[in-house]
Amino acid sequence: MNTAFLLMLGVTACYTVSSLSDKYAASKAKFSPNEFTFLMCSSMSVFLLFSLPFQEISFDFSFYAFLGVMLTAFCKLFEFKMCSAVLREMSAFELKAWLGITLFVSYFTDILFGEQIRVLKLLCLVFTAAGLVMIVHSDKKEKVNYKRIIIPLQLYMAAKYGYGLIIRSFSSHASSMMLLLPSLVIVSLITLPLVDLKVYNERSKGTANVVAARIPNAVGMVMETAVICISLASYSLIQPLILVSLFFIGLARSDYASKMNIIGSVICMLGAIGFQLSGLI
Repeated sequence: MNTAFLLMLGVTACYTVSSLSDKYAASKAKFSPNEFTFLMCSSMSVFLLFSLPFQEISFDFSFYAFLGVMLTAFCKLFEFKMCSAVLREMSAFELKAWLGITLFVSYFTDILFGEQIRVLKLLCLVFTAAGLVMIVHSDKKEKVNYKRIIIPLQLYMAAKYGYGLIIRSFSSHASSMMLLLPSLVIVSLITLPLVDLKVYNERSKGTANVVAARIPNAVGMVMETAVICISLASYSLIQPLILVSLFFIGLARSDYASKMNIIGSVICMLGAIGFQLSGLI
């Protein structure tokens, strides 16, 4: 089992926990996109700060290094704000399925970075995408109002892909952590004037839930940036793996148990595993 896949499994475990918390924050705790974004970024900045002594840190103070930080902040701002908006209408499970669209874009981006085209890898991505389509079109108790969230959903997917692309593209000017941590601080400062801090005290249970979930979230981010430096396609495959994890959790709760969901989730898992194994052939 290669390093990328082991890291992907670690990120999957961490992000599964934070995904469930994000859904709670948006639909039950009723945090607005700005409240959600500020709470996430500020708390995660603190946790990542404590991880710095264990990280490889580099920053060449060039124009490109500062540009990388600003672009990363831009992507994270849209990712968190759009995530909150989308999760008001859609489950975390289905959102991960939609993120599978970035699989092909990420793989061909890897090719632009110098990776050789492998037909077997491409077939595994097609296999995974087929599973995602089955999940999106599976029977659901509640229909999603896509007219209400189509733009936030597209912006969210673009921000997720853009984040990976920026970390990979600017890695020669700054380490991934020195791109990520300053960007989260910037997003916190941008959203601070847009929130009433009293709301976090009034919704203390929701606040504690979101902050606690940032610990595995921060650990997952550290491992995720390592995956990005190896392969953008592997980074994109993390989302289907999270989806499979959420599926088994939902199945234990008697949710998401349609045949389409079951078959689609199994296909996604096999496709992701096959993609990694094909790199060893």
